[in-house]
Amino acid sequence: MRTGVTVGALALATAMVVPAVAYTTAHAHTVSAPAQAGAPGSAEAPTGRATTGTVKNGADETDRSTYGTAKATIGVAEIGTVAAGTTGTGTGVSKAGTGTGGTGTGDPKKTSTQKTRAGNPTPPPVGQPDPLVQGTVVNTVAYGRHVRQRMDVWYQTDELKRPGVFLIHGGWWSSGDKKYMTEISRSYAEQGYVVFNINYRLSTDASWPAQRTDTLSAIATARRNAALWSFDPNNYVVIGFSAGGHLAGAVGTYKNGWPGMRGVVGISPVMSPLTAYTEGIDTFDLERRKLRESAIRLAGGCEPTGKCARVWASMEVPWHASRGDAPMLVVHSEDEFVSPEHSEQLKEHLRKVGVPVTIVTEPGIAHSSPLYRLPGVADRVQQWVAEKLLPSGR
Repeated sequence: MRTGVTVGALALATAMVVPAVAYTTAHAHTVSAPAQAGAPGSAEAPTGRATTGTVKNGADETDRSTYGTAKATIGVAEIGTVAAGTTGTGTGVSKAGTGTGGTGTGDPKKTSTQKTRAGNPTPPPVGQPDPLVQGTVVNTVAYGRHVRQRMDVWYQTDELKRPGVFLIHGGWWSSGDKKYMTEISRSYAEQGYVVFNINYRLSTDASWPAQRTDTLSAIATARRNAALWSFDPNNYVVIGFSAGGHLAGAVGTYKNGWPGMRGVVGISPVMSPLTAYTEGIDTFDLERRKLRESAIRLAGGCEPTGKCARVWASMEVPWHASRGDAPMLVVHSEDEFVSPEHSEQLKEHLRKVGVPVTIVTEPGIAHSSPLYRLPGVADRVQQWVAEKLLPSGR
């Protein structure tokens, strides 16, 4: 299933020169945190049922089992207000993908970033090569003032205009972190995409629509500063896991389409908080009960009645379908606690306005990152992404 990505990459490889790997030097505002790779929904891993592909010690061990653990020391580049045009004469990716959805098991070398001032970004110095992601720089960038308004940018230091992939972690809207998406970020960077792995304000920081606002702000920051990261601002997809899938769907249906967005992918996406609210009533399923409570918290602590009905309507992805929305691919397990019914509702609404939605269901109960790791799932997502972003796939 990686054929779509590989062929698209090789078709353009002869016109590109892959530079040496570069890293930046950590300055002020540097923090150190373990980047537990490939665990987009570790905070969302089911606690009351067994999950396909899990290992011994709970959610964290579940997500380490395939991807391994990475550590990174990262600084924050405060360039959220920088306006930059785009440069470059080419479009495409530099190399064929070498993994299947980020399945490396080693510990990547530590990376660091350099703080830059708004309006005066500093070119990164050359560092030591990383054999896993040749020619890639990883910077952490602030797109707002809140500590959660940060994103990791994986990019190549050349003048090509590369397609982009935005990744959104899960965690019941109230937990989770971009560090759990490190290896999935790596897997798309290895295919030559510019990757934006974002954090956003949690429901414990602010209620809806802060999370959608943050996601849109991260995308807008990336598009304004596209030239800094060799990014084509008019050619990108958004991929979200569980609660992050809800945010991906929310930006995908925001207004009448968002500039440059070519597709949206949801892995166990909570497309309908109202469905989560209903399915969490009078059930013995602990995850469904928790999801209901989490949706209430996202709405500011109120249930979908009276004055709060308007907030809940804003949270419903299917209700915002419009003709200009991006096509979507959604993946569910048949019996997971975020039922496929969420995406069936979305498909019906988008079908009425002529926007295609592909729903893939897998047997079992695997949710979020364990679902993404099932055989063939990551490959299918990557092929769909390539078809949307690479010239050979269109």
